[in-house]
Amino acid sequence: MNERIARLRTLSFETRPSISAERALLETQFYQQEYGKHSIPVLRALCFKYLCEHKTIYIGDDELIVGERGPAPKVVPTFPELTCHSEEDLRILNDRPMTGYRVAEADIAAYRDKVIPYWQGRSMRERIFSEVPEEWRAAYEAGLYTEFMEQRAPGHTALDGTIYEQGMVDFQRRIRERIVALDYLNDSEASDKYEQLKAMEIACEAAIIFAERHA
Repeated sequence: MNERIARLRTLSFETRPSISAERALLETQFYQQEYGKHSIPVLRALCFKYLCEHKTIYIGDDELIVGERGPAPKVVPTFPELTCHSEEDLRILNDRPMTGYRVAEADIAAYRDKVIPYWQGRSMRERIFSEVPEEWRAAYEAGLYTEFMEQRAPGHTALDGTIYEQGMVDFQRRIRERIVALDYLNDSEASDKYEQLKAMEIACEAAIIFAERHA
């Protein structure tokens, strides 16, 4: 093991995991400004682009392969659109002895004052729970099973080899071809398909922007 790898290994092992409210704050700002102005697919794509444009970029001195979920190594973002943590949740994460996550008082205050007031009642978890039958809720509260989005962030997926053979510009070209081929006269779903394709094109643009910010 050379010295560079040893330093990276030490950083990985000795850095305590922590939670950052940065993503939650950025997303809250975006939704406060843009919600209701776009279709849902385009809204989410534009939010992704906003995050890619504004997220803190971390590039360590010893890194050859770069990219972090949060603003620094082992700093975890949160996803209030899925499940919005309470102030109590964050304090438990900070204080629990096993698999704890450090949560700064400034991040707890940001959640209390800005994130929770907006997302309370709007998160996907709350919307799902408001629709499920009482039998489902009883089984859940008894611990029979857990709700997936309480345990993980979005993005768990399996790709085929396409991502290794084509780049974002290739995807954008294919998306535009699909847009041109839409048949508004004979396809009742053409408008919905356009919104989805438009969102996909924006998402590709966002990924390009994010990559260029690391260059």
